[in-house]
Amino acid sequence: MKPLELFMMRTIRTIGFVLLFSALILACVPFRPTSTSIEPTLPKTYSRSATTEPSDRWWKTFNDAQLNTLIEAALENNFSIKESWARLEQLGALAVKSGAAFYPTLSVDAGASLGRQRTENGQAVTNTVEKYSLGLLSQYEVDLWGRVRSEREAAVLSASATRSDFNTVAMTVAAAVTERWIRIISESIQKQLLEKQLAANQTVLELVELRFRKSLASTLDVLQQRQIVARSQAQIPLVEQRKQLLQNELALLLGKAPHAAAPIKRGTLITIENLPATGIPARLLTARPDVQAAAQRLHMAKWRVSIARADLLPNIQLSARALYQAGELNLLLNNWLLNLAANLMAPIFDGHRRKAEVDRSRAVVDEKLATYRRTVMTAIKEVEDALVSEAALREHIHGLTAQLNATQIALEEARLRYRKGLNDYLPVLTSLLSVQNLERDLIQRQTDLLVTRVNLHRALGGTWTDDLTKTKTNTPPKN
Repeated sequence: MKPLELFMMRTIRTIGFVLLFSALILACVPFRPTSTSIEPTLPKTYSRSATTEPSDRWWKTFNDAQLNTLIEAALENNFSIKESWARLEQLGALAVKSGAAFYPTLSVDAGASLGRQRTENGQAVTNTVEKYSLGLLSQYEVDLWGRVRSEREAAVLSASATRSDFNTVAMTVAAAVTERWIRIISESIQKQLLEKQLAANQTVLELVELRFRKSLASTLDVLQQRQIVARSQAQIPLVEQRKQLLQNELALLLGKAPHAAAPIKRGTLITIENLPATGIPARLLTARPDVQAAAQRLHMAKWRVSIARADLLPNIQLSARALYQAGELNLLLNNWLLNLAANLMAPIFDGHRRKAEVDRSRAVVDEKLATYRRTVMTAIKEVEDALVSEAALREHIHGLTAQLNATQIALEEARLRYRKGLNDYLPVLTSLLSVQNLERDLIQRQTDLLVTRVNLHRALGGTWTDDLTKTKTNTPPKN
């Protein structure tokens, strides 16, 4: 029998023994199948909802060109978005790297040497020896148990989950820019209102001082009105501070230094209509990228269980080597065939390390399953919270407006009675403070309503982030 035929017969017998031995090991390893139903029980509808699809790029419904420009700039230059894109590229490269194991490796082994040898046979002789070789080495793992495929699938799912994380960051940045934009406008309105109130309070102070000089008002009336004037003056710097801090936060979201962001031009708060179409809760499974990321990491954990189980079984490595040395080119093909080998690595005793890894991987699946279900329920809760909050704020604003109107009437009545000498200045002071507090509170509640609408849009998710690419995130080119 030829050496090559003998080698092939031994290789076949070895592989057959490996398969039988592996089947016995696999039969001894208990397998606990994961739950086929991962979706939690979802409500059919929200407490307040419509069944049509909501607007995707929701901020455009606010009809403000500067807001659209700010969000586009943030999506291009925001640091968190760039960081997320870099992580996505890392995981994508790892997915490609894991897929390389499907193919055999081929490497070149080249060497050369030059030597001089001195011998003495009665006279000096110098011999020169030249040696060189050129070889090819190939290795390949036989994926009998699906370990390589499982690693590949896990890496792909990891990259997909990272893309979903990127989408989540983009949605969060868009909502954060819109919220800062709203609050900056609100602080500008608050400042204008405080300046208007200050001017009115100073006018009232002049009238009270005039009445005091005519002995129609007491010293206490003057001091109380001066207190109101000082109170209005003291609040203006705080409003300016909040506005500047919001401007700095907006600049950071845009990837700029403080004071680099353009000032907000709008001087009034936007008016929003009734609740937008929210769809059904099941839509969040595809519209919320954080839910998608949790699902992808759950499936990735399941593939890692397969990897851990495959490590319990023997690993077969095929290798081949072809070597060409000086003067042996004609043996190149023969050398390739005669150096074909199969290496078997099978665990025998490892102190239950591999079995413990299987148990750990299964526990990770249970953890990711709980995380996924929690993420789904949290997403539904966020939508419900926003719906309930907006409905309550609308009712509150309606009642606050009615209260402000009644208080303004009471203020006019108190002023009239004070001028007629029917009561002292205290009712006027009380009504004046109530009106000014309600005016500022009304602006704050309207701001909260707009922020709640932004939170609702963010909670509903969307698919607009799927269009974002490296070019649109303004990633600098590689050197």
